[in-house]
Amino acid sequence: MDRLAIVVPCYNEEEVLKLASEALRRVLDGLVQKGKIAGDSFILFVNDGSKDRTWELIEEEHGTYPGQVSGVKLAGNVGHQFALTAGLITAMERSDVTISIDADLQDDVDVIEEMIDKFHAGNDIVYGVRKERKTDTFFKRTTAQGFYKMMGLMGVKTVYNHADFRLMSRRAVEEFSKYKETNLFLRGMMPLIGYQTDCVYYDRKERAAGESKYPLKKMLALAFNGISSFSVKPISMILGIGLFIIIVSLLALAYALISYCTGHVVPGWTSLILSIWFLGGLQLLAIGMVGQYIGKIYIEVKQRPRYNIEKVLCNAEPFSDEEKKESEGNRFLSRIQEESQGKREG
Repeated sequence: MDRLAIVVPCYNEEEVLKLASEALRRVLDGLVQKGKIAGDSFILFVNDGSKDRTWELIEEEHGTYPGQVSGVKLAGNVGHQFALTAGLITAMERSDVTISIDADLQDDVDVIEEMIDKFHAGNDIVYGVRKERKTDTFFKRTTAQGFYKMMGLMGVKTVYNHADFRLMSRRAVEEFSKYKETNLFLRGMMPLIGYQTDCVYYDRKERAAGESKYPLKKMLALAFNGISSFSVKPISMILGIGLFIIIVSLLALAYALISYCTGHVVPGWTSLILSIWFLGGLQLLAIGMVGQYIGKIYIEVKQRPRYNIEKVLCNAEPFSDEEKKESEGNRFLSRIQEESQGKREG
């Protein structure tokens, strides 16, 4: 029987953590009763340097439900993508399959069973995909759709309307762990792993409690892979100045057109000033864009640790190499038996 680990990154989630724990424990109990996962499956909360009582609540849940609730405490706040990565790598040694989900309960926990079924059918990665975006504001909906289209035009493989609600087999997580880059964008990295994949579809709910940890600023940072270090900030400022100058030049163009129409214009001034402003802004924009790539290379070559795990609360012991091989062998045999049974029934 496969051991499931549900990885939940948390940052200042004291208002919703117990609700998330209750909902996910209910899911685990149901799957265990149906014989779809092992009885020692568990939830792994990852505290991403929270400033509230999130870690204290994780310790309380672990003390009350030691077999079902585990926790990882990071030494500081490293961001959602790094916290999720820390949870996946920690769970990899202790589980046959992992499911990542946010603590806000906006993703439908009831489709976890469908994910497990697709895993048993031979899929190593199962994506949780939103059916629609009717609950989003017009701005958020249009920008999200534009983002996915832009990524597609750039040649980046992503799953439309998929965030970080996904199932991964242990071998998929092991393959992911070989990707050592610091600038993480998991939604674009997962399709690079390969292996057999599938999707489950669900309606996204309202946040159960607390406030969103992804305001517009963070969403834009994620979309463009953000500012990864303080050393890149000056270059980012140059990029912003370039954009500002281009906007000012456009405003100057509008002013020049109005002046021309009213007859208050100096001959030659308009074309000269606008060309200088526009080309200057364009140059700064180009330099800033190139600087972003150079800055990311600078960060990558340092090879600094992506996160620091301060404490782990988990009753599940890491698998030995023999147990890993036995688990993979049992899954392979189970898949062959299901395929053979399907052919006989057909």
